[in-house]
Amino acid sequence: MGFSEELVVKAIEENGPDTSIEELTDFICAAEIEEATNATLPPKNTEPRPNSFFSSDSRNKKRKYLQYKLPEKESHQVCCKDKKHLNEDNKASSLPNPMTGNGGPIETCVAIPRTLLDTASGPPFFYFENVALLPKGVWKTISQLFYDIKPEFVDAKYFCVVARERGYIHNLPIQNRFHLLPLPPKTIHEALPLTRQWWPKWDTRTKLNCIGTTIGSAKLTGKIRKALEECDEPSLSVQKYVLNECQKSNLVWVGWNKVAPLEPGEVEMLLGFPQNHTRGGGINKTNRYKLFGNSFQVDTVAYHLSVLKDMFPHGIRLLSLFSGIGGAEVALYRLGVPLKVVVSVEISELKRYIVRSWWEQTDQKGTLIDIANVQQLNRDLEQLISTFGGFDLVVGGSPCNNLVSCNRLSRNGLEGKQSANFHDYFQILDLLRHIMGKKK
Repeated sequence: MGFSEELVVKAIEENGPDTSIEELTDFICAAEIEEATNATLPPKNTEPRPNSFFSSDSRNKKRKYLQYKLPEKESHQVCCKDKKHLNEDNKASSLPNPMTGNGGPIETCVAIPRTLLDTASGPPFFYFENVALLPKGVWKTISQLFYDIKPEFVDAKYFCVVARERGYIHNLPIQNRFHLLPLPPKTIHEALPLTRQWWPKWDTRTKLNCIGTTIGSAKLTGKIRKALEECDEPSLSVQKYVLNECQKSNLVWVGWNKVAPLEPGEVEMLLGFPQNHTRGGGINKTNRYKLFGNSFQVDTVAYHLSVLKDMFPHGIRLLSLFSGIGGAEVALYRLGVPLKVVVSVEISELKRYIVRSWWEQTDQKGTLIDIANVQQLNRDLEQLISTFGGFDLVVGGSPCNNLVSCNRLSRNGLEGKQSANFHDYFQILDLLRHIMGKKK
């Protein structure tokens, strides 16, 4: 079939020598998609960055960076007395429990007033997101660059059925937030009522784990079925095994002794996206699952952005960085905030297509401009500000590939190939606020 020997060997090692050709093919196809996705990322620049934000414009003029201090990349050559500190920094940062944010959805949570520096106040407002469980010190670094604003840690399970632990740094007001209506289902059986009749009593789950980019394989669900069919009543050890696999892969009960992964349409619903948001247009199932991995949970984000509805009744100008499949845009639209201008920056052509398709299908009246990479935005930013009068909100996040603990090969922190995009986010925000401040 034209697969490389390396991928074939890896597939056999991961799945076992008795795996069918069909399952091996599925595994290899998913691996090639992963490889292709990584290949679309811009190559890491190993040369020193020029001392200008725009490399050049049509007249070859140079513009200097705004002055702020970037964290220095740690040297790999550490003396023995520093190793202890290095190991401590590699540990995950501690997180609040419950992870409901500032005045979150639980009735007992009360919003604690906060005071922002004058340099941090909006507009323009900003909203930055990344995974909550980062190595110790990373959130502190991010916070220092974002005007010393502390992250607001929120788990989406307090808003919907699925867990999604994220940290948000923003300068939005925290009073008078409200939920999207209708409220999303809060339990598995509310969200997927057809599973109720097959659900065994010993499976006590009411929530689902974080939606990832992969799903439980046919081989796994087959093993579970065989384990359950070997006896009339599964033993405690079998129950423990099945429950553990169901939790890891978000498997749900679809028949007697039969579990299955969530369908893409079900994932869309659980994450707050409209029906068929990622369906069709040549997008296969494997790609649809991968699209959900790092997307916003719309109901959670909308709760934070809800304060903007009364502030921008005539429309908002949005700069959406690393936009993904348009979670922020969908959240604002569902809140009833008119999208006057959206400049969407996303390297994936597939994701840009999904946002354009959603824009057309919802009959948006504003202006949508999609840009493939931040380098192009760097060249066009001042012209965009001049054309539209600036932006009211900058929203987005940076890839977490080099930050999460599951990446054991290239967990290089904020200086990693993908996660270094965080610096692009901050630099664009800093320049935007500087230019708009001069125009006031």
